[in-house]
Amino acid sequence: MAGEPEPVHPDEVRRRLDEVGYLVDEGLATALALALSLGQPLLLEGEPGVGKTAAAKALARAWGAPLLRLQCYEGVTAGEALYEWNYQRQLLAIRLAESHCQTLHDADLFTEEFLQERPILQAVRCAGPVAPVLLIDEIDRADDEFEALLFEFLGEASVTVPELGTFVAARRPTVVLTSNRSRDLHDALRRRCLYHWIEFPDAERVVAILRRSVPSAREPLVTSTAAFVGRVRTLDLDKAPGLAEAIDWLSALTVLGVAHLTRDDVERTLGAIVKTPDDGDLVRASLAELGYAASGGA
Repeated sequence: MAGEPEPVHPDEVRRRLDEVGYLVDEGLATALALALSLGQPLLLEGEPGVGKTAAAKALARAWGAPLLRLQCYEGVTAGEALYEWNYQRQLLAIRLAESHCQTLHDADLFTEEFLQERPILQAVRCAGPVAPVLLIDEIDRADDEFEALLFEFLGEASVTVPELGTFVAARRPTVVLTSNRSRDLHDALRRRCLYHWIEFPDAERVVAILRRSVPSAREPLVTSTAAFVGRVRTLDLDKAPGLAEAIDWLSALTVLGVAHLTRDDVERTLGAIVKTPDDGDLVRASLAELGYAASGGA
């Protein structure tokens, strides 16, 4: 059985994440603390751009843990996620044996020497002083069948390689799965995970996050950027801007030397927060409603 993790209090999670520049509310701090304390995988869902992936990255930094990342997509395979065999090296070994008039059997070819670890097996076999953080990003992009490949690992912190046996983690890795809910996940996967939905933060927290993320931005610009993004999110957009877009936009405005947000600034940099032509047209048509009726600002 994988080693039992040490209990962690949510306050410690908040403090450590704050030290690496990631601000969390009580709900997310508690979810992360439980994942660390119980050794259970944590499934984070929420709108794109609310900081799900960033949470796992910040957790690894805060605990000084190795970060292993599996980016999911349609068609991702066990060979990319768990392990695969180095067929080129196996072929070379066969040819070398033949040149010496030797015969290699399956037991000679399917050994540790030819095993290539992928992120999940790497997490199980990590021998460092700190258990790794494994980020399984955008699990909803993978196929239904791929989820079934994860059940053993998520439930038992183990991976079975038929030719070599079952590898069990000496210390459970901290596993964070993210999903944008582009499709429903299997109930069996959800049962193996703790769960937390990340809401888009309130205006005060958005300002705090922007201030922390873009420290060179001037204060009036930080507050006006946060307020504008909040208003834009009330429109009927195809893709509402998240925190990631807000940070990118504030960074762009700062690079351009903007100190006070004006309508002209909004229009020329709108591509940082809207990602479709229809959304761009809707925001431009709504600028008066959003407080930018004419050039010169709100």
